This record gives sequence, C-alpha cells and structure tokens, in this order.
Amino acid sequence: MKTSGAIGMVALMVGVSFALAAHAADSSLGIAGLTVTPHVMAESMRYARAPEPAVGARVQLFLRNGAASNANPLIMEEQTRLRFDGKSPAQLLAAKDWSWHDMPSATPGEKLQLPPGALTVWTFNSRVARFGPGGRARVEAGPEGSPWLSTEISFDKPDCWLSAITFFAPDSAIQPDVMVVHIANASSSAVEIRSCRLWLPQNPKSPRVLLPQPPLQPLDGFNGHTTISAGDRGGFSVKTGPLPLTYTVVEVTLARAGGDASSLWAYLRIKPERFDISGGWVNGPKNSVAKEPFLKALKRLYVNAAHLQITPGYSDTELYDRYPLKYFGAMTPFETYDTDAMLPKIHAVEFLGEPQYGGGHPVPPQDVWEKLHPYATTRLATTVTHSEERIWRDYAGLSDFPHYDAYRVTAPSADAWRRYERWGKKRIGWGAPLETIGDMCRSLRELNRPMPCAIWSQGPHEEWEVYGGRKRVSPTPDEIHLQAYHAISTRITSLYWFNLSLKTLVDWRDTLDELGRIGRELRMIDEFLLEGDAYRFERLTRGQNQLDWDIASVCGPRAALLFALDLDYAPDPEEKVFRFGPPRDARWRFPLPAYLQGVADVFRMDADGVYDTTWSIQDGAVEIQENTSRVAVYLATPDKSLRAYLEGKRQKLIATEAALQFDPARNDADFNQLVQLSESAK
Repeated sequence: MKTSGAIGMVALMVGVSFALAAHAADSSLGIAGLTVTPHVMAESMRYARAPEPAVGARVQLFLRNGAASNANPLIMEEQTRLRFDGKSPAQLLAAKDWSWHDMPSATPGEKLQLPPGALTVWTFNSRVARFGPGGRARVEAGPEGSPWLSTEISFDKPDCWLSAITFFAPDSAIQPDVMVVHIANASSSAVEIRSCRLWLPQNPKSPRVLLPQPPLQPLDGFNGHTTISAGDRGGFSVKTGPLPLTYTVVEVTLARAGGDASSLWAYLRIKPERFDISGGWVNGPKNSVAKEPFLKALKRLYVNAAHLQITPGYSDTELYDRYPLKYFGAMTPFETYDTDAMLPKIHAVEFLGEPQYGGGHPVPPQDVWEKLHPYATTRLATTVTHSEERIWRDYAGLSDFPHYDAYRVTAPSADAWRRYERWGKKRIGWGAPLETIGDMCRSLRELNRPMPCAIWSQGPHEEWEVYGGRKRVSPTPDEIHLQAYHAISTRITSLYWFNLSLKTLVDWRDTLDELGRIGRELRMIDEFLLEGDAYRFERLTRGQNQLDWDIASVCGPRAALLFALDLDYAPDPEEKVFRFGPPRDARWRFPLPAYLQGVADVFRMDADGVYDTTWSIQDGAVEIQENTSRVAVYLATPDKSLRAYLEGKRQKLIATEAALQFDPARNDADFNQLVQLSESAK
C-alpha cells in the first residue's frame, strides 16, 4: 500500500500570477500582476497546542504607473493613503489579519518616486481567509476622492507558478549571468513558454522602482521543451549578461491552447547561488579558528562557511587564504563587507537568531522586516532562521534565503515528541520521527518559493543535553545521515551543520567519517541540486500501514536526482537511539517530467563509488529494483557521459582530501592534534 502526493503538497498550496487592471477611468496606478502563495502546514507534526488553520497567503502586488510618459512620477511615502477593504496596513497588522507588509507606511522617512512605465511591488503576508486563497478585497491607493488606484482583487487559487528561480555566476565572478527558471503547471491544460523579461532598478539604492528590460532571448527550454503539459513541470535557462546584485521582478509570459496569454511574476533578490556547507559557530575559546589543525579538519569535512565575521588572527593571516571560510553574520558595517573584494567571501547575512523564539518572547514578523530592511540597498543577501513549523508561515517571505533549524534527537524542539504515534504505543521523549525533517523542508520551501532555501542540519555538538533518559547526547552517524538526506532530497541549496566546534570534533570522533562522507557526496551532486527543482515526493507503506520508504526527486535540465530514504527504523529501548535494519529488497517508481523522458542511464552513487543498478522505463517513470537500507541516491539522465563525469569528480575530491594529509577520523596522530588544541583552549 502507498500514499502519494505531488512535491508541492498539491497544487492548492502555491500561487499563480495573472494580469489585472484598475477599473477607475482616471487611475494612473494599475495592477500589472498578482502572485498568491497560499500558506501550508505539515500535517505530520505534533504540538502541545493545536496550530491555527493555514488559511492565509503571502501576496505580492505588482503595480505599474500607467500615466503618460510626460507625467510627473507618483510619490509614495509614509503618509500615502492606502486601504484594503477600508483598513490601513497598520490596522490590519494590529488586528492580526496580516503578519507583515512592506508598503510605504512601513518605511518612515523614505520617499519612492515611481515614474511613468515603472513598476513597484507591495507584499503582505496574511493570516485570515479573506486575504487568502478564494478571498477578495477592495484596494485603494492615493488621495481620497481621486485615488491613483481603486479596484477589487480576487486572491484566486493558483494553477501555475514560478517554483524555483536560480541565478548562476562563474566561479570567480560576483555577478551572475545565467538564470534558470522552473515552472509548475497544475492546471488542466498545457501551457507554452513564450517570453521572459526582468524589471530592474535604475538605481540599486531604490530597489523598489523597477524599469522593464528587453525580453531575454533565446529561452532555452529544458531539453528543447517549451510546452508544459497539464500537471507537469518544466522551465528554461537563459543567458542574462552580468546582473546587478539587487532586487528584480521576473516576468514570464505563458500561452494556453487557444492563444490566451498570462504572466507569472516573482520579486526576489539576484544572488549567485552556490552550495555552501557551514560548520556553524566554529570559533571557540582562544580563537580556535586560527589554529591550522582545526581548519584542516573542517576542510576535510568540506566545510567552506561558518558563523564568522572578520576575525583577527585568522582573516588577516595566510590561514584564511589556505583554509577560507565564507563569512556568515551581521555583515556590518556595510562599507566593510559590501565591497567587490569581500562579496566572494560572504555566504549571507544572519544576525537575528531565531525570531520565532526571541529568547522566550517571539519577535513580531513586522519587526523582523524592519531589522532586515536596511540591507535592501546593499548587495548582501539576508537570511532568517525559522524554528517552529506551527507558526513559521507568519514569517514567510521575510528574507532572501530562508532556512530552518529543527532537530530530531536529544535537542530542544518546538514540537511535542511524545505525541507522535509513529511507533504505536511506544512514545519517546528523546527523539522524533526523522522523516519530519523532509516534511518541514517542503513546508518552508512552498511558503517561500521561488526563493532558494537552506537548512541547519543536526550534527555532533558539544552542548546537546539528556532528553528522555537517552545517555548519548549527540546524534549517531545514522541519525546524522538520515536527517541530512531528508532535507537534501527536498532540494536545498546550502547546508549548515550545528555545530562543529573544536570541542565537538574531539568529543564525537565517531561522527567525523559520516560528516566527511556526506560532504563528499554533496560536492558530487551540488550542481544538480542548484539547477534543479523538487519534482515528486511519495511516502510508501507496506503491510498494515507500516512505513517503508520516502522517495523524492529533484529534476533539472541535465538529470534527475532520485532519493530513497529508509523509514523502517525503530527506537532502541535500551540505548535510546534509532536503529535501522539490514538491507532489504525494494522496488521504487520515480515519475519524470516530460523534458527528461529520454533517459539513457540510471546509476547509484555515494562517497565510495558509482554503481550499476537494475532499472527500466515504464509509462514515463524510472523503476528501480535494489537491495539496500538507510539512504540510496540515483541519477537518471539522457546524457550517458554523466556517469564518467561524476566518477571523475569523485576521484578529484578524494585527491583533494589526500592532499591535506590530515584525517582525524582514521588517523590517531591527526586526531590527537585536535585533542591537544582542545585541551590548550580550556
């Protein structure tokens, strides 16, 4: 028996953009487009308090000044009159109908001048049904009696949306010059990709005033496919030329059978996407990040980022050149970090901690927006750490690069672990179902699409505490492995380990080999995660509803990554850790998008090699037979050369590891160097 669902948790959860027009004859401000991203909630999660229903949405209004070219610009500022069903944004916040917005009243002291033909974007994140899918609202903007805009908006259910937009730059470049766009078509008819253009600010210091750019050409449909069938996904890549690191509107025009055209819209930051692996707060007492053996250990684990800013004793020495860690922090002052020289050394901005907790007092989403707003005029991408799936929809869309922070064993948690019925009457307080990591990742991705998402993944950590009587206060290698891959299988674009301090590596040597193997595997597949999009997800059962496997796919123009994640595990009542059984026979079916129907090779891969597998193509899906357990990763591709390419990539990674001449997981002398450093740091 099996239960299944499309990766987007079905089409009702995501938004569609379509053109609207203001009805007032004298209106100068028109709604060129609307994007509705309905809120979602993972049904598998358990809480001490029942969540409110997810009935709201993140709404983006794309407003164009349609006045004659010689008209004066529209001036928008804090005092600009703006009403939704007669209420101001401030009133809607106070009533908790909205959780946050970025309209003119949110920016006291700022003045926006919108010239004729230019576009601006207003976003609000609602909490109630009348501003969610199926709701309606009358919007007025401008002077009472002679508004620039007066119209009624329907927040219609989506049937087509931009599911992922990724910008790519050459390794040594700051500015991306290629864009990959994925489109989901949940409608009952095929759509054809017709055109795409960007709207860009003339002045990056005014990122909310956007001017139309020439249509991008040519659009390279995935494997030549420019038509997306009903219920399928597709997309295109396009060379853009060097793009500024600011905000942009992406407008994609589609046509349905019969010639009806509509546009899909998204407003997001342009940032070159690179898969970074962070060690978290790696620096400890006595500036441990300035010690070469520790830096070698991090590099051996493929860590290339950390929660650091410029650190004397490290950043100003040759150690940084030999073992560079991208900076991840507040990135202030701006004049120090927002420079051409520094940008390649920066992962992202993070300084808010976990605002949903806020030290016991949650930080209101509008306050979070206000704290992030100063970064809008910089070239620095912002992040927000989301912690509680029960309410994180209220924070949807706040940052450029959202990520979440939730762990499944011997760690603080927002959900109630003893409420999970996963193992019948066996209720445990030291852990939660590992597969809920994937459920939370899918939730966060759909709330924030088409922006990329990252995760904090649970690794060894020196300060985990005893929960539910479990003596081992760190995850086992298997628990680390499965948590990471439940997230990876949902298409994340960076992973942060919590928390690889020097003491952590010394305390939990038995996890180092697993961390290194995951790092090598991620470097093998990272390019396919970046260019792909989550496609399908199924939770498989057998017998009397016994959980069997989670299977998921991440599809892109060159290949599909196929993941099978073992659900046949149980809590060990004595040691209080999760135990997996021996390899078993399995058969999986992975549907593929139309643009990948010409599959010529399917192979399994991990840190140790690239392997043949038993596979076939049946009715547009790859069927795989395997004897395995825990995690299995496959690549299905029309390009037979990718097998040799990935094996070559793996060999280069192994050679780079060997060149370090440092392997504390296996070499006692190397490990003892870390022990001595840790002792001297006390």
